[in-house]
Amino acid sequence: MTAMHLPTYLTMLAAAERTLAASHLRVAGGHTDEPDVRYTCTGFAAQSTRNADALDPIAERYAGRRQAEPDRLHPRGLTAVRPGPVGLLRDLQDLYQLAGLVEITWTLVGQAAAGARDRELIGVAGASGPRIGAQLAWLRMRMKAAAPQTLLVAP
Repeated sequence: MTAMHLPTYLTMLAAAERTLAASHLRVAGGHTDEPDVRYTCTGFAAQSTRNADALDPIAERYAGRRQAEPDRLHPRGLTAVRPGPVGLLRDLQDLYQLAGLVEITWTLVGQAAAGARDRELIGVAGASGPRIGAQLAWLRMRMKAAAPQTLLVAP
């Protein structure tokens, strides 16, 4: 069988989900004065970890067919949180960018799963993709709610 790029994407997606989970935990722990952020980001971290864990056996199944390709994009995630309201807004933006990468990658993997008729991967992508969509929706809503006060009122 010929090598394919799907294994590369599966590995990249699992790593991105774990990076997103760690970043959510970092934001939750760094903005404890915002209970909704702490609670929601902690839940999203668990969700992203579950998504990555569900992908692991599938990635392992495809591992032998991985084509050598240099990885050029390594999402590092958040290494530290920024203080204050502007810091929170910027941290949420960083989470949004990372979640956007994860969401589009789930879409691409889901399309490939359908093309390959891989029922297990179709199921995992079908469940995980919408969960990331919900994360993006919450992050967008939370940033929109914070923006006027954060950007227009002097500290």
